[in-house]
Amino acid sequence: MKFSFFSVSNFYLCFRNLKIKIMKNLILLLAFFAFNISFAQDDLEQRDDSFIVENNKNLLKIDIQEPFLQVALKDCKDFKTAHFEGGAASYKELLKKYMFTYLNSDYYTLTGEFTFTLTIDAAGKVTDVEGSPKVLNSEVFFDDMQYVVRRIKKNWSPATCNNQPVKTEMKLKMNFSSLSADL
Repeated sequence: MKFSFFSVSNFYLCFRNLKIKIMKNLILLLAFFAFNISFAQDDLEQRDDSFIVENNKNLLKIDIQEPFLQVALKDCKDFKTAHFEGGAASYKELLKKYMFTYLNSDYYTLTGEFTFTLTIDAAGKVTDVEGSPKVLNSEVFFDDMQYVVRRIKKNWSPATCNNQPVKTEMKLKMNFSSLSADL
């Protein structure tokens, strides 16, 4: 069998071109991996250890003080206070249960005494909740407390003046203490 120089040189050129294409693709692939790894290293170095924040846990202790305070209406000779079915102890336990359910203690670090004023209308519904004292970022907490109190579906028996239901305000004092722990 006789080979011509032309066919061997064509084969050689074809093989050489294929080899160059493979090398170019290999270099491109290696450059792509090196580029991605360099950015991965950068992201790793710049990250903060925020996973620690997610593992923090605030343990909230709530002490609702009795008796609940109500102010008698002026010019009322026969004032009877608003009351909750089962008494103040029943409302206290129900409120505590709802607070532990609906307040996100991971966002609150509460310490000290807060007073909440519940406005109870003539139908026995809680229509407004105001908290004090006003401290840094307390507005979010007070808004959440309004949500908690409104989640309680049982109505109060309204206060009466001369045997007529009237709007009244009730003050609840609560002591909060928070313990923050890393888990």
